[in-house]
Amino acid sequence: MEAAGRDVVVVAASAGGVEALRVLLGGLPPDLPAAVLVVLHVPPQGNSVLAGILDRAGPLKAAPADDGESLRPGCVYVARPDFHLLLSKGQVRLSRGPRHNGHRPAADPLFMSAALDAGARVAAVVLSGTLDDGARGCEAIDRHGGAVAVQELSECAFPGMPRAAKTAVPTARALPVRQIAGWITEQSRTPVSTENQVCDGEMEHEIEQFLREAPALGEPEGTLVALSCPECNGPIYEQRSRRTDRYVCRVGHAWSRDSMMDAQSDAVERALWVAIQRLEERLRVLERMRRSAGERGQHVSSRYFDEELERTGEALNTIRMLQSGIGRNGGTLQPG
Repeated sequence: MEAAGRDVVVVAASAGGVEALRVLLGGLPPDLPAAVLVVLHVPPQGNSVLAGILDRAGPLKAAPADDGESLRPGCVYVARPDFHLLLSKGQVRLSRGPRHNGHRPAADPLFMSAALDAGARVAAVVLSGTLDDGARGCEAIDRHGGAVAVQELSECAFPGMPRAAKTAVPTARALPVRQIAGWITEQSRTPVSTENQVCDGEMEHEIEQFLREAPALGEPEGTLVALSCPECNGPIYEQRSRRTDRYVCRVGHAWSRDSMMDAQSDAVERALWVAIQRLEERLRVLERMRRSAGERGQHVSSRYFDEELERTGEALNTIRMLQSGIGRNGGTLQPG
């Protein structure tokens, strides 16, 4: 069987991606024979104005995605804050399922669901952003016969996401964002074969979990490793693929390699701040006790509190240096 072209376009962006999205949408033709689904990492609080910005950027109608609506060519469906955007049976689906790579919405769930639902009819685009959300999804789209393009790294404000996608799919086109619009148009009008659909039971099960009203706990595929989930502290399973590794917990939180490292660094920093607060409280308590012992003439106790104050002060300085080191080195502890 053959399709007239790739009629499902999935686009992901994060830091520095709003302007790239504006330029991309501004370059698409009004008669584009494809639907466009957009994920941008946004905070869960409040209403996103992205749909309005993209609606004014070009000729295509852009609006926040609604659960259950059917895809229509020439329309842009924008992920809502705190909801994953998915594709199932040709329809838009919204899910408050587990965060992926620390985000909801995230790129990987959209890309993987599109790969399962539309196969070779998918064209994927990764624009400016940090870390590597979308890399696993690009790999899935490539494996199912779809096409992948990334924003030229030298043009990106933050090249992490497109670099990771290009690593996962070495054949992905790297183009300036103005040329990606032309690439999408070309892909939407170039016939593609839809035969030999890939069967991926593991990914199908994962997307089914997103579409359930109440996702159930389960044992993920992969190898149980001695790590804990940065989101819920549950056990982590490592899933290996050709070019990307992923870490999934029983709840369904999923992390790529880079996002896992970043989240673990955040968890370490939070723990260090707690330690700093507790040590400062201990200093205040010891000082009060030393003063009280001195007022009572309890010289032995006073000397003991002096020694404890010195040890606690040294520990506090050490923890502060560690915390400061994490901040200076972008979230990672560096050898001294």
